[in-house]
Amino acid sequence: MRAQLARVDAVFIQALIAAALSFAHLHDIASAAGQGGWKAWAYPVSVDLLLVAAWRRLRSGDAKASGWCWFVIALAASLGANVATAGLLDLDHVPAWLRILVAGWPAVAFLGGTLLAHSTPTTKPANDTEVIDDQEDEPEPVPGTPAPGPPTQPAIEAPPARPAIPVPAALVEHARKVATEHHTRTGTPIDTPTLRARLGVAAPMAEAIAAQL
Repeated sequence: MRAQLARVDAVFIQALIAAALSFAHLHDIASAAGQGGWKAWAYPVSVDLLLVAAWRRLRSGDAKASGWCWFVIALAASLGANVATAGLLDLDHVPAWLRILVAGWPAVAFLGGTLLAHSTPTTKPANDTEVIDDQEDEPEPVPGTPAPGPPTQPAIEAPPARPAIPVPAALVEHARKVATEHHTRTGTPIDTPTLRARLGVAAPMAEAIAAQL
């Protein structure tokens, strides 16, 4: 735990030193380029804020191209100030191109900060699967026409009824006697096959007689 705290403290202290030096160098360049007073102190704040905004955009994972672009621009401004104050430039006689860059920096920083703050992040839906509709597109109904009802199934034709077989009354009376005699002898009603065998008639005729008993 102590080793981790010591490492964090060392990184934090190093970041403070780097930020203070860069801040001072940017102030010196702005002051040498004709931006005196509070304006010279505003330039390093502007560069550092643009650097932080670009870094946050890179960490968020959205619009990385824009984030890298403005991160490089802010880093070049900070690094350029550090190098320029190392004796490579005569701060008492700053060239015109550096004065132009320093004077135009506020507009560049404002544009970069606006684009980084208001650019729409590219979000993806939680579920990337697409729903595929396998059903065919139904034609739209024509105005004024009734809506189609449910499909009707073809009606099932009933089987043709058997024609009634005429049975003579005498045959019915004889069959009734045979049925009574069978019930008296066996104790059970007579069935159609037995009635047919006793009467010696065809199956349709036996069924017609049994229906009348």
